[in-house]
Amino acid sequence: MTDKPSRNEDEYFVRQEAEILRQRRAELRAEQAAAERRSHYMKCPRDGYDLASQGFHGVTVDICPHCGGMWLDPGELDVISRHDDHRGLLGRIFGDVLKSLRGGTHG
Repeated sequence: MTDKPSRNEDEYFVRQEAEILRQRRAELRAEQAAAERRSHYMKCPRDGYDLASQGFHGVTVDICPHCGGMWLDPGELDVISRHDDHRGLLGRIFGDVLKSLRGGTHG
């Protein structure tokens, strides 16, 4: 009896190692993608500064204090547009946002 592995055993272990490497690479890619998403969470897409969230008339607006950019999450513009007087509401929301950026108060 020899201690040398058979050809089938060699192939089996090569396949096993290749599968383990494939799985580990996939896990690493997923971890890197998640870290990338976390690094951009609540950051201004324009200049990268931290966003501040403020509620205005039932809609949350993310505001960049650096550039003054205003960002709505998916579906929030639909909420505004479904409102009976959406032009008035939209004007009030953005008017309040601008007042808050200038240091005024909002209602």
